[in-house]
Amino acid sequence: MTTNASTHPLSAPLPAPESTAADAPVAIREDRLWHDAGWMARVIKNEDDDGWAVEMLQDGEPEPALVGPWTMGRDKKNPKPLDQAAFNTLVKTASEVLLRHQQQHHAALHKRLTVFARDRQWEVRLDIVPDEYEPYALLSAFDEAGDELAQLRVRPDFRLTSASATAWIIDDFRHPQREDE
Repeated sequence: MTTNASTHPLSAPLPAPESTAADAPVAIREDRLWHDAGWMARVIKNEDDDGWAVEMLQDGEPEPALVGPWTMGRDKKNPKPLDQAAFNTLVKTASEVLLRHQQQHHAALHKRLTVFARDRQWEVRLDIVPDEYEPYALLSAFDEAGDELAQLRVRPDFRLTSASATAWIIDDFRHPQREDE
């Protein structure tokens, strides 16, 4: 029995899912409230003085990524209305603030430095694991070729300095003593 590909039930193209208005994000463009591209700008009363402020919230986040002063309108009483150029600038600024925060957080948890000990160059890394119940850090030593030669679990408050890294290498990678011990 031969079947025609166009009439075979498994070869028929699937119908495209119907999209509803609820599926598409709604862009809001009001004088004091803009929402578009995953961001919301909201002009609010500045609690610190008589002026106005604008807050930028990323969709799904409970706290604003950015809060800053907002310009008064011509009547010197009401805020200047939001517009596309201002919204774009606010989105860019808020995105940069979040990026810097992420970079700073990463730098606080992952430290590295280069030391010279035992007639060679070493890269020593401290990677903090901020577990809620049992935080710890991994202290690692790498040779010039990038091969890991030692790794040790240490307290998360271990202070990685050139002196502590060099002492650890010279002491054959034994567990370093705490300064208060």
